[in-house]
Amino acid sequence: MRKILVWSALAIVIALAVAAGGYWAYWSMYARFQPTVISRNQAEIQELLDSASWVSEGGGGTPLYVVGWRDCGACRDYETEEFPLLRTAGVDPRVVIIARPDREGMAQSTAAERATVAEIWLTRDWTLYQRWTATPSRNWTAAGIPPADGNMARSAVVEAGRDFQQRLESLLRASGMRGMTYPLVLWRDRDGFLKACACSDARSYAFIRDDLGADDSLPQRAPTGPVGPDSTTPPLPYPDVNGDRPEDLPSIPPVPQRQATPAGNGAATPARPAGPPAPRDPPAPSQAEDTVFYR
Repeated sequence: MRKILVWSALAIVIALAVAAGGYWAYWSMYARFQPTVISRNQAEIQELLDSASWVSEGGGGTPLYVVGWRDCGACRDYETEEFPLLRTAGVDPRVVIIARPDREGMAQSTAAERATVAEIWLTRDWTLYQRWTATPSRNWTAAGIPPADGNMARSAVVEAGRDFQQRLESLLRASGMRGMTYPLVLWRDRDGFLKACACSDARSYAFIRDDLGADDSLPQRAPTGPVGPDSTTPPLPYPDVNGDRPEDLPSIPPVPQRQATPAGNGAATPARPAGPPAPRDPPAPSQAEDTVFYR
C-alpha cells in the first residue's frame, strides 16, 4: 500500500511538471504574441484614432493604425517589412507619430524632432514623413520647418500627440492589454472586432497578416532576361519567311569531288585510285660482297 501511494504521488508530480512545461512553452512561443481583442471602450478608442493626425500613402480600403516615434527601431522594422505586404492586400497603413515627453528630467526628443512632429500633425504630409525617416537622426536639422519650441501653437500640437499616447495606453490597459511596447498596432478583423498588438517582436506580425488576408511574401515577378536551357518554356516555332516549311525546301546538292590536274595536251587525266605501292626489286649485290680475297 505504501508503494502504491509513493508511485501515485510521483505520477502526480510528473504530470503536473509536464502540464506546467507545456503551458509555459505554449505561452512563451505562441500565446504571448497573439493580439488583444478590445472588449471595452471600442468606440472611444476608435474615435481617438480617427481624430489623430495620421499620415498615409493611401490606396487601401482597410485602415491599420501604427503608433510610434522617430527613433523606434521596432517601428521602422515593422514599417519596412510589413507595409508592402499589407498594401498588396488592400490595407491602408496609417502612421501616428509622436514626440515622447521628458522622463525623469531627461529629454527623449530633440528640437528638430518636435518641430517635424508638429509639422506632420498640421500638414499630414506623407512625403515629409518619408524624407524624415529616410534621413539619419543626427543629420536631420528640420531645415525650412518652423520650430515648435517657443511657438505656443506648435508646442500645443506636440503636447496633443503626447496626450493621445497617454489616453490610448489608458484605454488599452482597461481592456486587458499588458506589456505596452511599441509600435502599437490597431486594426479591425473580418468580423469587425477591434484588436491591438504591442508588436515589438516580429513573431506577432503573422497574426495581423492572417486577420487582414495578407500574404507572407510579395508575389514574384516573371523573369525578363533570356530563358535558360533548363527552362520549361516551349521552343519558338520555325521561322516561316517565304511560307515554306523545312521539308518543302529544296535539298542542297553534294559538293563535287576534286578533279585531277589537266595534262599537257589539255585533256583531263582521270584521277588514279589509291592503292598499295608497287613492289620494288631487291638491290643488286655490290662487288665488294662478290670478291673473295685469299692469302
